[in-house]
Amino acid sequence: MLQKSLIPQIRWKFLLQSWQSVDWWLFVLPVGLTILGATMIHSVEINQEGANWSFQHLLTGGIGLAIALAIARWRYERLLQWHWIIYGATIVLLLAVKFFGTEGLGAQRWITILGFNLQPSEFAKLGAIITIAALLSDRPASTIPSALRVMAVVAVPWTLVFLEPNLGTSLVFGAITMGMLYWGNANPGWLLLLLSPFISAILFNAFLPVWFIWIAIVGVVAWRSLPWYRLGTLATVVINLVSGGLGHVLWEVLKDYQKKRLIIFLNPDQDPLGGGYHLIQSRIAIGAGQLWGRGLHQGTQTQLNFIPEQHTDFIFAAIGEELGFVGCILVLVAFWLICLRLVIIAQNAKDNFGSLLAIGVFSMIVFQVSVNIGMTIGLSPVTGIPLPWLSYGKSALLMNFLAIGIVESVANFRQRLKF
Repeated sequence: MLQKSLIPQIRWKFLLQSWQSVDWWLFVLPVGLTILGATMIHSVEINQEGANWSFQHLLTGGIGLAIALAIARWRYERLLQWHWIIYGATIVLLLAVKFFGTEGLGAQRWITILGFNLQPSEFAKLGAIITIAALLSDRPASTIPSALRVMAVVAVPWTLVFLEPNLGTSLVFGAITMGMLYWGNANPGWLLLLLSPFISAILFNAFLPVWFIWIAIVGVVAWRSLPWYRLGTLATVVINLVSGGLGHVLWEVLKDYQKKRLIIFLNPDQDPLGGGYHLIQSRIAIGAGQLWGRGLHQGTQTQLNFIPEQHTDFIFAAIGEELGFVGCILVLVAFWLICLRLVIIAQNAKDNFGSLLAIGVFSMIVFQVSVNIGMTIGLSPVTGIPLPWLSYGKSALLMNFLAIGIVESVANFRQRLKF
């Protein structure tokens, strides 16, 4: 029998072994961004009576980190057995928003559970990643029927999110699907053809000569990538020709505030006190920060509340004004390192399911960071996409830590070399 004095040592050794393959950078960087987010949120809430967003951000981040650490020691392969249940739960929650949801900011996106406002569309992104990874690990996207099966499954939650209405999150679903299909061995030409009708609708109404060139390019891609190239090319060209004419129909599907955001994106100065106000003030704040920033609590645009929603969607504007160009670059480097670690984990995963999970999280983060930062500097339309770990939002913050926990499980349980 083992001596009682040896039992604690064995337990401690077992605990260390269970963490030995965890990617600690993938924990440290999100935690650092969360702390920075809380710091900047505290800076913007100083002059807002009764606001305690920074404390809630840190508390939610602490809970999310604890859950992520627990998930990292839990075998991710078990998600394969539960992926349809997770998918079904996602659909049920999105339907619950439709019938019992709480409305705010012109959309119905939340359900209230025990006083906590839950945003199911955030967790639906993670549910979509798990479902797509399970489908592609069973049948890669190397054939058109397999790729169409994935898109058909994702179309249900995507439609429910779009109808909330939540255009920003619905675009994230598209980015996740495209990234995982590409990693799942789909022909890149197919992915371009999937996007081509939407691009045709935009080009037809924006610049007609470029639209004709685009039709020719799409035809060549269809001819070279589709198995039934004659019929496929003809169908592709016809669909793109029709899509160009139906651009106004797609325009009418959008809500009024969504149309306004797209129009203001092209020329924010046409409504400087209305729809263009966010973008103009955000650019002023980031430019005012110059190299080193004005300092914490010293930003004029930030402290005088010139920027609406600066603790959520426009948190990067506050970083730009108070921490300057250097602070912005450090944030971008942190996100770059996170994405690099995700790709490394995807490459070294022991199976396709784990690799696809990591790429799904990678696609989600890259798209959200690009769009959020892009809209603060005028490179993309204003959408309700938060900046991961920095923007205030309990559901989004929890979901991001859950996603990191799952990817850490992929890293922790990858095959180990034995000599």
